[in-house]
Amino acid sequence: MSDPVSWFLIEAGWTVVDSTGDDVGRVEEIVGDSGEDIFNGLTVSAGLLRAPRYVPAERVAEITEGRVRLDLTKSEVKDLDAHEPEPPSQQFRPG
Repeated sequence: MSDPVSWFLIEAGWTVVDSTGDDVGRVEEIVGDSGEDIFNGLTVSAGLLRAPRYVPAERVAEITEGRVRLDLTKSEVKDLDAHEPEPPSQQFRPG
């Protein structure tokens, strides 16, 4: 078994498993602020025809090299909200 690693090392494509170790998808995006060391969560892709699901950081039980284990069951992962990417920011310049 691998040793736990920091959230900074998580990469897109890593395996995501439920609380029993069953595969529930792949990491699509890591959400956080690395400059402030704030890990907000992950988006998990469960397949081409399913919308990515957002997993809050507090539901991540363990991070090891190449794998993220959640404290959720497979059915709880399916019930998570679809990830809504943030709209692009706009900067307004004074006229």
